Amino acid sequence: MARSSTGFVTALTAGALAVVGFLAYQASASAPADLGKSPSVSASSSASSSPKQKKDPKALPAQSGKGERVVYALGANRVWLVGGRDKVQRTYEVTPGTVDPAPGKYAVTSRSGAITGTDGTPIEHVVRFASTDGVVIGFSAAVDGSTPDPDPSKQTGGIRESRADGNAMWEFATYGRSVVVVP
Repeated sequence: MARSSTGFVTALTAGALAVVGFLAYQASASAPADLGKSPSVSASSSASSSPKQKKDPKALPAQSGKGERVVYALGANRVWLVGGRDKVQRTYEVTPGTVDPAPGKYAVTSRSGAITGTDGTPIEHVVRFASTDGVVIGFSAAVDGSTPDPDPSKQTGGIRESRADGNAMWEFATYGRSVVVVP
């Protein structure tokens, strides 16, 4: 009986080796030709395998509406003046006040050539478009050209621009012009 068991085990082992050999052959036949080789870097492969590039911070936000408008991005502290055919005419950074408008669509409701801001600074080219909790919100430029951070103890809605950017806003944002605020 020992002899027949040995023959049986030998036959089983031979069968198992045959199956493993067949499966190894199938696996090698379907493996990529460059398996096990060092990868080569080419312009096309490096472009497709590189991490997603960061979005240009000056790019117009995707969900900012259509048509001629002012776009104000709260998180980026940036403004875009968008003309016909959704073409950006100008973009620039601003210094926000302590009170932000809620994201949404507004319109220019009033303008002043020169006044004193709520912080006591003489300002010009004031373009107002919103009010939040009784604080009027608008774009303006300090006559002295400064754009300091606002006093956090005061509620101010002035979004300060450089004088050159304030001039551009004044020319562009006439009464009724759309102002789109995005997060």
